[in-house]
Amino acid sequence: MHEAPLFFHISGIPSYVTYSWVAMIFMLSVAIVVRLSLKLVPTGVQNVVEVIAEFFLNLTESSIGHMGQHFFPLIATIGTYILVCNFLGLIPGFEAPTSNINTNASMAIPVFLATHYYGVKIHGFGYIKHFVGPMRSIFALPLMVLMFVIEAIGHVARPLTLSVRLFGNMTAKHMILLILGILVPWIIPTAILGLGVLVSIIQAFVFALLTTLYLAGAVEEAH
Repeated sequence: MHEAPLFFHISGIPSYVTYSWVAMIFMLSVAIVVRLSLKLVPTGVQNVVEVIAEFFLNLTESSIGHMGQHFFPLIATIGTYILVCNFLGLIPGFEAPTSNINTNASMAIPVFLATHYYGVKIHGFGYIKHFVGPMRSIFALPLMVLMFVIEAIGHVARPLTLSVRLFGNMTAKHMILLILGILVPWIIPTAILGLGVLVSIIQAFVFALLTTLYLAGAVEEAH
């Protein structure tokens, strides 16, 4: 749902796909501009980009440890992309791609696959210890099976919860802006717009944080 007629609309292509490309083009353009004007003392756009990059780097290193830098590109890209997509929805005539469940699923599913890929890659068959709990004796076999089922359900539900949480918050923000814009023009929508900025930042952070924690749980040693 959007608050105004869309600026960009290509026949036969869903609007969330179009604005996903708008977000990607914007990010690539900023990256190229910063790359071509690198300075030892950052200013302007370079300063903003470095602050965002340093934030995600600190997040990955503090949560994952020595492998944080390995996962930094993935988490920083996801977090920044979601942030840009969320902000697009605050611009009249634009739509937030993250207000569509398909966009969110296209990020949540790769996160799910990457989590278990690196878990198996690092731990091999021992990765199953993350699902069965402490294995100490044969008498604990029924509990191990129960734990495995519970953990498996929890892991399968992760892409769904990641997608639906972001989708619900972004859709709700658009609906509130639209309804209040009709009922009380200018005054309340302005305050809600400020709240929308906060929600956009928080939801990008939550998605990136959960991705970091999922990866950290997969690569750490099971106890």
